[in-house]
Amino acid sequence: MAFLDDDFLLTNAPAKTLFHQYADGLPIIDFHCHLNPQEIYENKPFKNMTRIWINEGTYGDHYKWRLERANGVPEKLITGDGDDYDKFLAWADTMAQAFGNPVFEWTHLELKRYFGINDVLNRHTAPLIWEQANKLLATPAFKPRALIKNSNVQVVCTTDDPASDLHYHQLLKQEEAANGFKVLPAMRPDKLVHIEAAGFGDYLRELGQQAQIQIGSFAALQTVLEQRFQYFAEVGGRLSDHGLDRFRFVEASADELDRILMKGVQNQPLTSKELDQYRTMLIETLMRLNKRFNWTMQFHVNAARNLSLPGFKATGADTGYDAMGTQPDIVAEFTKLFTVMDNTGEMPKVIFYSLNPNDWLEAATMMQSFGGQGDVQHLQLGAAWWFNDTAEGMTQQLRTYAEQSLLPHFVGMLTDSRSFLSYPRHEYFRRVLCNFYGQLIEQGRVPDDLATIGQVVQNISYYNARRYFGFFDN
Repeated sequence: MAFLDDDFLLTNAPAKTLFHQYADGLPIIDFHCHLNPQEIYENKPFKNMTRIWINEGTYGDHYKWRLERANGVPEKLITGDGDDYDKFLAWADTMAQAFGNPVFEWTHLELKRYFGINDVLNRHTAPLIWEQANKLLATPAFKPRALIKNSNVQVVCTTDDPASDLHYHQLLKQEEAANGFKVLPAMRPDKLVHIEAAGFGDYLRELGQQAQIQIGSFAALQTVLEQRFQYFAEVGGRLSDHGLDRFRFVEASADELDRILMKGVQNQPLTSKELDQYRTMLIETLMRLNKRFNWTMQFHVNAARNLSLPGFKATGADTGYDAMGTQPDIVAEFTKLFTVMDNTGEMPKVIFYSLNPNDWLEAATMMQSFGGQGDVQHLQLGAAWWFNDTAEGMTQQLRTYAEQSLLPHFVGMLTDSRSFLSYPRHEYFRRVLCNFYGQLIEQGRVPDDLATIGQVVQNISYYNARRYFGFFDN
């Protein structure tokens, strides 16, 4: 099989038919990403391939940066102030050593799909690829909005702090018809979760100002959050997202919460129990609000972040110094949380992602125990995330989901990306999905009925997300 040919990742005849006749070309709903709405609105062209690919806009691609460090590239040519072309050459050198890594496949799939370049990126091909790609980047078709539209994307959900005024979302909403796609906010209250952070008091004041309420108690915080949910919903918000790398379920009384909150505002030391109490009751509050507004709540758990202190000091958070987390009882702690919310009838729609695949079977069976909410697949095992975002990781996640619940109801893939060139990851997932079902057909485990299985593939690839999140409901 030729490198990235029309049938790559498709290892059997049914898989090829499922992809080419059913999955290929479907629209994309990217319900979780880290694109900057300001960059989408301003729609400025990218200067060159380094700026769109390696050090993109406000962010950068920490998937690439990790590989470059492994290849001995100096930080100046990764996140530093090195020359853009030298950075591109360093990336080309890294790709020459990346066989078997999914980033190698994504990189070349992006070259192929967006730029029509079939060459393998290395030190020898880099000059011509740089020249050809940069010429295209200078055209209107490679501005941010055009890249989204031409990728057949219908919905982009960004990641937004609850204190955001959503200014650029408001502007993009006014131009939605002309753009041909929606850009919607998804609430991510990380700063609110981290009560132990030095700037927590300043952040709480900023959040209160948005609602014109002084937050002097946990009850006031709950009132502010309700207002922020209402505001996000008016701009089109339908999801929240929560990074909980560590979680212990410990409830607290109102008096205890008020005392803990004030210690956080004053930057006083908090005990482990107090941190757990605050986060537990904050998450309960957020779950109730997700339920009330009919949103979907996403949990991203068991990541170990910023492990290198020198690296963190030099380049900041989310720059590639992260790993899989190992809290062994994290699903058990969430079981306690879900039990409380289920008992009170306040369980929202939930998608649960763990960076540690050892959690997947436990999480899938746990969530299956809280069904009966009256809608299809109320609780879902999230797509293979981050370090699991590989052909093998996706297949394992699909197998776990299928064996423990109803995979045909799965809402499918998301980019979780900061890149405007990342949408071929949906194609990659769809190929893995078709291959998964193709193998089941070959093994005689599901009927050789391509029309029926093809509809399942289409639902997972696109239609389930459209229905589940209600992005097009009035």
